[in-house]
Amino acid sequence: MYDVLVIGGGAAGFYGAIHIAEFHNDLKVAILEQGKQVLGKVRVSGGGRCNVTHAEFDPKVLAKHYPRGEKELLGPFFSYNTAHTVQFFEERGIALKTEEDGRMFPITNSSQTIIDCFLKSTEELGIHLMKNTVVTAIKPGKDKNSDTMWEVQTKTKTFLTKNILLATGSSPKMWNMLSSLGHTIVTPVPSLFTFKIKDPRIEGIPGVSTAARLQLLSKNTYGKEITFALKSSSNKSDLLVSEGPLLITHWGMSGPAILKLSAWGARILSEYKYRFQIRVNWLPEYHQDGLFSLLMKVKDVEAKKTVFRTNAFDIPRRLWINLVKASGIVQEQKWADVSKNQLQKLARELTGSEFSVDGKSTFKEEFVTAGGVDLKEINFKTYESKLHPGLYMAGEVINVDAITGGFNFQNAWTGAYMAAQAISQKQ
Repeated sequence: MYDVLVIGGGAAGFYGAIHIAEFHNDLKVAILEQGKQVLGKVRVSGGGRCNVTHAEFDPKVLAKHYPRGEKELLGPFFSYNTAHTVQFFEERGIALKTEEDGRMFPITNSSQTIIDCFLKSTEELGIHLMKNTVVTAIKPGKDKNSDTMWEVQTKTKTFLTKNILLATGSSPKMWNMLSSLGHTIVTPVPSLFTFKIKDPRIEGIPGVSTAARLQLLSKNTYGKEITFALKSSSNKSDLLVSEGPLLITHWGMSGPAILKLSAWGARILSEYKYRFQIRVNWLPEYHQDGLFSLLMKVKDVEAKKTVFRTNAFDIPRRLWINLVKASGIVQEQKWADVSKNQLQKLARELTGSEFSVDGKSTFKEEFVTAGGVDLKEINFKTYESKLHPGLYMAGEVINVDAITGGFNFQNAWTGAYMAAQAISQKQ
């Protein structure tokens, strides 16, 4: 008989188990993990450095980084947020550092530091860790005193517990079990993916990175607005837009701007079967008409120089050359010889290049899913199921996901803490 069974040996599972044991050191707590290893996503996060959280300490702003869950997370973030996460690790001797983009890592630059911290804490707190333990069924019931009791079946044995904390991430098997218990599962679709694009304007220049503004066009008609309630991380709009660094790759486009677009548009892009058009403004501070006027001035000032060798803007040279070529300007053509029509094409390429996306690629090993248990069925003060007392959920098992940068881990830490607090207060 256990007081709490944590199902899932990932970030949320360990964080929740540790806090439960610290709140109530007399509780019998165990973690059930189906694999041979634990904390797999922690290990690969941030290229093996572990992007623990993001240096956004305002709960209201923090919540805006979640395409699914923004409204629901606001309350929990006022109770437990980035500041508390930083404190948790500092109390265990792990200092975090903040990089220019706001991502926070252990100063050791190693995810093993976080893994060792969790494993050491579970051992010291007497938490029973069971690997290679595949849960096959979860059944609610009552004990002889009519108190809530859970039966957790595995391939080899059956456990009884008063409370369950589900932290199984994007697990179709667990979602099927929850569905059989009456929970609504929002169909999962990929989030945080890169775009496959084959286009001469970005061929031969992998590794080029620059600031850009992206806009999703309709599936079939260029320039048609999408009547779909979506928004970027910064502004609400009927159009799906994103702004930030864009990275050109061997297979297409990646980088924060692309990843944000994929996160906010996860569902509509799935409906499009990952074949759609995007418009890229390589100079986000300009619009086409204003840039054309500026190019006319450059034409006068740099009249004797070739367009190829005179990059008039702060964009990578190789990208500039490709966009100049796409405008019909030849290599030895001087600014004085460029026609008005060619300058209009160049202005359009710089502020509104349109690309056809033909598929997606997973972003490194950090696969994130949009979908899971319907948020209406979770009490976000406790992270307890509204359908089944004693059943708690944290992390990606519920329909919450974030853009890249440490926000998905912060969701795991916050949910696990809130559930742990609620469980301990019942005892």
